[in-house]
Amino acid sequence: MILPVIMAGGSGSRLWPLSRQLFPKQFLPLTGEATMLQETCARLDGLEHQPPLLICGDDHRFTVAEQLREAKQGHSGIVLEPAGRNTAPAVALAALRATAGGESDPLLLVLAADHVIRDVAAFRDAVNKAIPHAEQGKLVTFGIVPTGPETGYGYIRRNATSGDTAFAVEEFVEKPDLATAEQYVASGDFYWNSGMFLFRASRYLEELKAHRPDILAACEQAMSGAAIDIDFVRPAKDSFLACPDDSIDYAVMEKTKDAVVVPMDCGWSDVGSWSALWEVSEKDENGNSARGDVILQDSKGCYVQSDSKLIATVGLEDVVVVESDDAILVAAKDRVQDIKKVVNQLKAENRSEAQVHRKVYRPWGFYDSVDAGDRFQVKRIVVKPGAKLSLQMHHHRAEHWIVVSGTALVTNGDKEMLVTENQSTYIPLGVTHRLENPGSIPLELIEVQSGSYLGEDDIVRFEDQYQRA
Repeated sequence: MILPVIMAGGSGSRLWPLSRQLFPKQFLPLTGEATMLQETCARLDGLEHQPPLLICGDDHRFTVAEQLREAKQGHSGIVLEPAGRNTAPAVALAALRATAGGESDPLLLVLAADHVIRDVAAFRDAVNKAIPHAEQGKLVTFGIVPTGPETGYGYIRRNATSGDTAFAVEEFVEKPDLATAEQYVASGDFYWNSGMFLFRASRYLEELKAHRPDILAACEQAMSGAAIDIDFVRPAKDSFLACPDDSIDYAVMEKTKDAVVVPMDCGWSDVGSWSALWEVSEKDENGNSARGDVILQDSKGCYVQSDSKLIATVGLEDVVVVESDDAILVAAKDRVQDIKKVVNQLKAENRSEAQVHRKVYRPWGFYDSVDAGDRFQVKRIVVKPGAKLSLQMHHHRAEHWIVVSGTALVTNGDKEMLVTENQSTYIPLGVTHRLENPGSIPLELIEVQSGSYLGEDDIVRFEDQYQRA
């Protein structure tokens, strides 16, 4: 039985302004109605597998859990990395989790949550072809059959004289220049490195012990001290922070003698930029890809996406225009790799646009920052049925709550009251309070904050069912 391991970490800064540090591209519906994470889970249908095991950071845990719930997708646990340490430690955590107790040793199908695969049948066919090799102790990587001399991907060179459904790996090659990439594609012996793998959990741990025992030791210590919090597995933080940073390719696949590559021709892309998303998107007769409320006049080869406002273009060629709730990007399509410089500048200036959207998701629902000034802030808050916020207090702000729809159960100091549609309540500065939705429909309200400091870090939590600090 296969245990899919879906790696859902990363910040996806090259797809700013839609992708943010706290809501990166794997949680966005970039190519359809479902998010990339949900599409990754959905393409497992048709394979004989256990519910997937997810790997993500602590900041993304509730987003992962909520998107799985929305997709009615079960899981085998969500392992929370205390910090990013690349793919070799992440998969080590998964392998240790999968083999805990010594009762199981599944085949781990390692997938990224932010890849596009157009031909799902070809993906499943390649996985099924890889299974016998993984069962025999091989470490399988999936090589994407190249469609052109791409310089943005690493390559895998196969041993041309060996293999049937799988070939021995001759070498892994870094991203080449254009002339070298053209030679690779012409030879027929090279594949794009997809970052997808299939191997038995115990074999991965054996190879990691042989080649990077320091990584294995740190991960073993972290998992031995792991805490279980509802669906979440929390490796011991100090132990994991001591773990070196390394990829599966460098730590294991380039060193093992048992690496094989299975070709996969499935319409794959890692969607690493807006130009890459344009390439895999549907286009009109002028080569334009448009999503949302968009009017294109005399424009060619553009990618235009609107989140809420009408976007009209006139006479543009090979341009990317993306509108989100609080930012607009306009870029030449051949310069989209430089968007990371914009994100770095936003981070250096400590601007919120690098971290979060105007709409911020929480385990209890979401809030949307509607307006703000020097001493006030207005938010639209939606609380899911049965959910509640933490029992909390603020040092620097008071809050007014006006219920728009649904019913709120409000704790206000030593009082508890029901507040219904068109009613309001006032939470003075320094008073302990809580908001809860006791009903069966979403609770929607408008919150007006006023005070000398309105930052999200002005919060003291006394009780919190979501285990936040």
